[in-house]
Amino acid sequence: MKRLFLLGYFATLVFSSCREDVDANALQVYEGPVNIGINIHVIHSDSAIVRSEIRAPRQLEFLTGNMEFPDGIEIEFFNVDGTLGTTLKADRGYFDKEKNLYRGEGNVQVDNEEENQHLQSEELFWDPTKKLIYTDAFVTIRDNELLLNGTGMVADESFTNYSMKNIRDSRTILPGEEL
Repeated sequence: MKRLFLLGYFATLVFSSCREDVDANALQVYEGPVNIGINIHVIHSDSAIVRSEIRAPRQLEFLTGNMEFPDGIEIEFFNVDGTLGTTLKADRGYFDKEKNLYRGEGNVQVDNEEENQHLQSEELFWDPTKKLIYTDAFVTIRDNELLLNGTGMVADESFTNYSMKNIRDSRTILPGEEL
């Protein structure tokens, strides 16, 4: 009987000592990137015609399908004839899968060399479905010899046609003046 008691005591001791207390923080859901791409190059085409190309040094993809481009992003928009029309560059980029919306942050620049137009802002959105670029942030636009400063802007993705919401000031660029 004494042996049976000791055996039961040791069995209880062994089984109770194997159980660990689980830290609740260790059970949190991982929210970091599930895929990482290096030197990515994505081509969007329609009817075998290249419409846009996206390049980035690094892409982080999350479980939700959202993406982050922490080292910058460059998006090139092509004309119907296949020539390069407009380039959008940003220090950081984000893609919201649910909204199908790209966002550039930092030093955001849009260049349309054909129309001699240049835009600079701290934030800009690109909606590939509506084929629009827009911002509610402060923006500077150089359109040939005209310089516009204001808040808010909407343009087609080629940056050929645009409208500013609140123009703060505008002026003509003098010949030989550097910007």
